[in-house]
Amino acid sequence: MAALFTWGKDRAWLLLTLTMLMWAGNSVAGRAIAGEMSPMAVVTLRWLIVCLILIFILGRDMGRHRAVLAQHWLQITAMGLFGFTAFNALFYVAAYHTSAINLTLLQSSIPPFVLGGSALFFGTRIRPVQVIGLVLTLLGVLLVATHGNIVDIFELSFNIGDVLILLACLFYAGYTLALRKRPQIPALVFFAAMAIVAFLSSLPLLAWEVEAGQSFWPSVKGWEILLFVAICPSLLAQVFFMRSVALIGPGRAGIFANLVPVFGAFLAVVILGEQFHPYHALALGLALTGIWLSERVRR
Repeated sequence: MAALFTWGKDRAWLLLTLTMLMWAGNSVAGRAIAGEMSPMAVVTLRWLIVCLILIFILGRDMGRHRAVLAQHWLQITAMGLFGFTAFNALFYVAAYHTSAINLTLLQSSIPPFVLGGSALFFGTRIRPVQVIGLVLTLLGVLLVATHGNIVDIFELSFNIGDVLILLACLFYAGYTLALRKRPQIPALVFFAAMAIVAFLSSLPLLAWEVEAGQSFWPSVKGWEILLFVAICPSLLAQVFFMRSVALIGPGRAGIFANLVPVFGAFLAVVILGEQFHPYHALALGLALTGIWLSERVRR
């Protein structure tokens, strides 16, 4: 895994594409795991698994960098709390109240949040071609959400689950922007520290769930889904995304999030046996064209 941190900017697109594919899988898994285990149990156990893996791999490295980690404890705590714990807690609670389509569709709010934050906090210049690229990717998302009839967007129903996922995306956009100012220590060590914060900060939420009598542990299917979300979206995807932000910045990396709902639709076809439609191909083409335009202006 450490080898990917020597990759150059030309590999960022590959890391981001794999990241969005795994996050799309997380959206499908988030809906599938509802009923197989309680939301806060998912959040706590997924980060416990990640922490155990990282501590086993990086135990000595974390010890060598403990002084820098202690110096930046506030930043690490805030990023782990909002980017990991809060995002995942809101995500899995939202999965009980909204559809899989809305779970993936509303994650397309991350790129505008990140682009706006980059301009507001870092003075990043937003160019017209970037806006065009963002619009094209959003059109692709809307095609998927409305099954090829964009005018039907006004007929989609929204509820408290959708509000929760929007709030989660706002938190993750803030986390993405904060990655730009992370301390100069190995990225895996920094990520491990945030994962520990995510696990520890999820314990009170799990305790509240248990006290409320709403907690239940995984079924066999629940354990299978949990292992997937722990290893792929929680570990590999987060590391890939962190490296991509370091290579090309939060604004450019954030726009790839519009691939999540498109990939989510393809995974529904492959995993859930849903029917493939021409608008799926058109949506992917629009999303990729929008990303290409946004990247082309930088070159």
